[in-house]
Amino acid sequence: MYLRKIDGPRSVTLPDGKVMTRADLPAPQTRRWVASRKAAVVKAVNAGLITRAHALEMYYLSDDEFSEWETAVQMHGEAALKATALQRYRQP
Repeated sequence: MYLRKIDGPRSVTLPDGKVMTRADLPAPQTRRWVASRKAAVVKAVNAGLITRAHALEMYYLSDDEFSEWETAVQMHGEAALKATALQRYRQP
């Protein structure tokens, strides 16, 4: 079996003990961002599976948008990434 040469690790162990690989990431052509896909990208960046710059480039995200995702996860958990939870979690 042939493995493509990539920069960085192929898999990482998350703080909860689960193993995350590059196969767990959303497809680069993703346009519909549900909470689970956003959370997967944030987890991958925080765990060091991919760099922030690579995530922004691969998914065509702005720095501000990704920062909002990170802040929401840090402050309230993955539930804050749901579009229906905007009023509950993102009000000052």
